[in-house]
Amino acid sequence: MDQQNIRLQAWAVLLGALLLAAKFIAYFYTNSSSILTDALESIINVVAGALGLYSLILAARPKDENHPYGHGKIEFISAGAEGSLIVFAGLLIIGQAGYRLFAGDYELHPIDLGLYITAFAGAVNYFLGHLAEKQGKKTHSLALIASGQHLKSDAYSTLGLILGLLLILILQYQAADSFWIRFTDNIVAILFGGLIAYTGYHIIRKSLAGIMDELDYELVHKIVQDLQDNRKENWIDVHNLRIIKYGSDLHIDCHLSVPWYFDIREGHDEVEALEQLLREKLSSPVELFVHLDACRPSSCPLCSKKDCPKRRSKFEGQLAWTADNILLNKMHGR
Repeated sequence: MDQQNIRLQAWAVLLGALLLAAKFIAYFYTNSSSILTDALESIINVVAGALGLYSLILAARPKDENHPYGHGKIEFISAGAEGSLIVFAGLLIIGQAGYRLFAGDYELHPIDLGLYITAFAGAVNYFLGHLAEKQGKKTHSLALIASGQHLKSDAYSTLGLILGLLLILILQYQAADSFWIRFTDNIVAILFGGLIAYTGYHIIRKSLAGIMDELDYELVHKIVQDLQDNRKENWIDVHNLRIIKYGSDLHIDCHLSVPWYFDIREGHDEVEALEQLLREKLSSPVELFVHLDACRPSSCPLCSKKDCPKRRSKFEGQLAWTADNILLNKMHGR
C-alpha cells in the first residue's frame, strides 16, 4: 500500500509541474488575473505535492529503535504544512487581485486559449484528486487525502473560474467597456482566492486533529460495526477501545472479556482471532494491543455462550456494541 501511495503522489507532482507551465503560458497569453490566480495556486500544488511525496516516503520506513511506532506522524505535519501553503496562496491571490482591481490599469488579451488550457488542467486535477483521495481513505493516509482534496478543490475552483472566464469572453465579444472586463476578472480572482484559503484551513484543521490524536468517529463506527457483525460467543465484552493513527498505520487498544475459567492459551487464541478479524476488515496495517479481562457474574445476563459450565444467571439478551458504549473504560454488565 505504501508504494502505491508513493507512486500516485509522484504522478501528481509530475503532472502538477506540467500543468503549472501550461497555466503560466495561458496567463502570459491572456494577461488575466483570474488565470494568474490558477497559475499561482499551481505553484503551491507542486511544492505541497513534493512535500507530501517526501512525507509518504519517510512514513513508509519501517519502525526502528528511535521510532518504535514508525514514522507515520510525519504525514500530519506534511498535511499541516500543505494547508498553510494553500492558505498563503489564497491570501496572495486576494491581495494581488485586489491591487489590480483598485490600482491596476492593464489590457486583457483574448481569453479563449486561456479558457481551453484552464478547462483541461481542471479536468486533470479532478481525476488525480479523485484517485488520491480514494486511495488515501482506503489506506488512512492523511497526506494523500490532503493532496487529493487539494487537487479536487482546485478543480472545483477551476470550474467556477471557467464560468467567470466565459463571462469575460462574452463581455469581450460584446466589446464592453474595459473597466467592466477588468472588474469581472479581478472579482472572480478574489472569490476563488477566498475559496482556496478556506480549503487550506480545512486541511490544517485535519492535520492538527491527527497530531492531537483526535478520535476519528467514522473509523470507530466502522471498527465497531465489524466487531458487532463478526462477534464470537467467547468475546463476552469489548470496551475501552482506543485508536491512534501513525500515518496509514493504526494502533488499536482495547479490553476483551472472555470466560474467567479460560487458561492463557485459550485467551490468547481469542486475542489472535480478534486481531485477524481487524486486519482482514481494515485496509491499513494494524497493531493491536488487547488487555484480557475475566468475565464477572454481572456479565452472565449479556453472555450468549451456550455451553458455559459456570453460568450464574440466565441469558437475557446480548448487548449491541456501539461507538458510545465500546469506548467506555467500563465492562458492560447487569
